Amino acid sequence: MPKRQNILLITADQWRGDCLSAVGHPVVRTPNVDALAAEGVLFRNHFAGAAPCSPARATLYTGLYQMNHRVCRNGSPLDRRFDNLALAARRARYDPTLFGYTDTAPDPRALEAGDPHLTSYEGLLPGFTARQLLPEHEKQWLSWLRSRGHADAVSRDIHIPVGAGAGDISAAGTSYSKDETQTAFLAGEFIRWLGEQDNPWFAHVSFLRPHPPFSVPEPYGAMYKPGDGPVFSRGPSAQDEMQAHPYLEYAMPRASKGSFISGAEGAVNDWGAQDFDAIRAIYYGMISEVDAQLGRIFQSLKDAGTWENTVIVFTSDHAEMMGDHWTLGKGGFFDGSYHIPLVIRDPRAAAKDVSVDHFTSAADIFPTLCETLGASAKNGLDGRSLRRFLEEKPVSDWRDAAFWEFDFREIASGDAQAHFGLAPNRCNLAVIRDDHFKYVHFAALPPLLFDLKADPMELRNLAGDPAYAQVQLAYAERLLSLRASHLDQTLAYTELTEKGPVSYRP
Repeated sequence: MPKRQNILLITADQWRGDCLSAVGHPVVRTPNVDALAAEGVLFRNHFAGAAPCSPARATLYTGLYQMNHRVCRNGSPLDRRFDNLALAARRARYDPTLFGYTDTAPDPRALEAGDPHLTSYEGLLPGFTARQLLPEHEKQWLSWLRSRGHADAVSRDIHIPVGAGAGDISAAGTSYSKDETQTAFLAGEFIRWLGEQDNPWFAHVSFLRPHPPFSVPEPYGAMYKPGDGPVFSRGPSAQDEMQAHPYLEYAMPRASKGSFISGAEGAVNDWGAQDFDAIRAIYYGMISEVDAQLGRIFQSLKDAGTWENTVIVFTSDHAEMMGDHWTLGKGGFFDGSYHIPLVIRDPRAAAKDVSVDHFTSAADIFPTLCETLGASAKNGLDGRSLRRFLEEKPVSDWRDAAFWEFDFREIASGDAQAHFGLAPNRCNLAVIRDDHFKYVHFAALPPLLFDLKADPMELRNLAGDPAYAQVQLAYAERLLSLRASHLDQTLAYTELTEKGPVSYRP
């Protein structure tokens, strides 16, 4: 019987799917992800299931679409009844170990009213053992920096580049070095833990970068120049973009500069073209910094003699607009927020240096790991195992479109509901997108339809155009059918008969 494999799931927060040299990005260089893809499978059309972090990770960890896991926003609790990849790994005799964070708000029904876990959405996904937590406040990393002589590492202001003022967009290096980043810190903790392992293991390394604030140590800040890269997908101005749809008119002015550049004030859409050029160059450098630390992890596996017995999954939770449509961050409906990287390398699988163009979803990660581990999920799943691509088996019944959801309710503040005059359950959208058209359905706002072949930048809304009425109807029907077929099937696949329960196995 072959030895059980090690499993390494790596996520990099807010990494765009087009920002890999392996997929032909004209500027960004990611040699270590490229090398991983050369030994495995690169999925070119991989999409997050939702945004922002908590909803996106809920889909990744549970294999469920947002319509079923119901993590609507950061802070929405994950229902404790759902299975997840850590619990499945534990059933398969692993001790799944976390380095970083999972952004899982716990089910409050399982906790007492005063439990401090109820004050943050940055909880731990059930099933994981936390070896090294690193939530967004980064206190563990800051403490580590102070132990290395950085007495000023007392807050996240440490990210402000040397010589720059609060709010400045600067490619200057930070006071911490390339060997002292949050990424390097977590990579080092994983490598130290790796040296302790005597049995097959399951680890999840969850990197914060290239999530903002946008700054990076030398040499990465100067690695790319403002203006480098492809043409931005955007209209003539932020004002033009806001006028394109009521949701954009609401959301764009509310994106704060301070969420992206330490100490900045005002709205993101007040920045001009040169500002976005400069920020994008820094973002590219942050991607290269993470890629370098991935190379360090991969080399540690080789040095430990475990490379040929380790399955590696590299992906992101969601993507980053990075100046497209004059905005930053994630959310809404544009591809820039949802197209993410995915590379899977299984040394025992047949596929090597294979590129897949089929549409795949973050919901596919859990079922893929279940099949790899020989485990079964405890409830119905929306995703499907990607093992057929790893084994280069014929694919004839795969999905023909990407699907994702975004919920813009604001339970605590009520801002969105007040602005639109809507109940929370009507503040949402769903997207179905194939190679030709993209249809965006809002529960209570006007729909959108884009011809991606004629309009790849998603600038001309065809919804309501009589010439495209039949196309709009066809995609609305496809979306309705998709949602209907993904209603929770956990018990619907079972029927009690005179001879006992009969179950259908999809």
